[in-house]
Amino acid sequence: MTKTQAQRYLFMLIASIFLFSCEKIDEPGNLVPKTADQDPSIPSIRIADRVLHSEAFGNPDSTIIICLHGGPGADYRYMYPAKDFVNYGYRVVFYDQVGSGLSQRFNESYYANKNLDEIFLNELKGVIKYYKTSPNQKVIFFGHSWGSMLATAYAGKYPNEIHGMALIEPGGLKWADVIEYISKSQAIPLWKELTNDGLYQDQFISTQKDNHEKLDYKLAMYASHGSPNVEFAPEDGLSNDKFWRQGAVINLISFNYGQKDKPNLGSGIENYNKPILFMYGGKGKVYTDERATKVSSVYVNKEIFKIDGVGHSGMFYTSAWTNVTLPKIVNYLNSL
Repeated sequence: MTKTQAQRYLFMLIASIFLFSCEKIDEPGNLVPKTADQDPSIPSIRIADRVLHSEAFGNPDSTIIICLHGGPGADYRYMYPAKDFVNYGYRVVFYDQVGSGLSQRFNESYYANKNLDEIFLNELKGVIKYYKTSPNQKVIFFGHSWGSMLATAYAGKYPNEIHGMALIEPGGLKWADVIEYISKSQAIPLWKELTNDGLYQDQFISTQKDNHEKLDYKLAMYASHGSPNVEFAPEDGLSNDKFWRQGAVINLISFNYGQKDKPNLGSGIENYNKPILFMYGGKGKVYTDERATKVSSVYVNKEIFKIDGVGHSGMFYTSAWTNVTLPKIVNYLNSL
């Protein structure tokens, strides 16, 4: 950590202590935005026992493109450019995953003794069912980072349900590859000792382990901390104002689950034979040509496409979206 970064971190820590000393600062809507179960004006759907922040655009009977955001714990706001697919005749669906964005929060105990993979996959199955207007309506996944990993896991388990997948930089499918990617790409060592101390023990500010408002705010501070290795380069345009709210508990629960069970998110994907568009940025320090080749090797029928001049997120927020990413994906969709 450089001197400048250390000073920035100290400033954020002092500022957070001041903020959290105010009465009721962590009540819904004060420190971070309310979630959909707390605010009925937020567009939402109910899947199983939880309220998910969700929106859909375009003709309800058209082929559905489901946008799967990164994380776990981020939200779909930064994927809003994908609304452009409506102009090409598609139905575009966004949703914040369990415990993420503006979707309902659950305490750590909610996830205890549950298969986290099944939670994510069953939720996605429920979203598809909610938005489909006919049994034969086609469904396509558009995933980014963790969202691409989730898309792969779903297609591996239900290969006949998904008509196509456009995937951007899945961090990894085998757990060892996921760990390698996290360690190299995060601005700070998320999920390691420092972050667990700051978020779970919360020793600086509070003893409330499941105070979601405080934890989500703190995760946003950690995630925005600069690093020369971070994949989210400033020129990519993916800053904190591109998100509504981070999900700290699901973020940490997901990592702890992975550490314990070592899931293979690519299981069964060899049975998925439909075309896949696999994209990655040419400017990232971590997602190299070698990594793209390694991660994509499990896909049977794929096209690998490198978007030059951008990092992990730049294909959304620079001219690359209009000039490269969007037309490339539209051509892919037209080929299905």
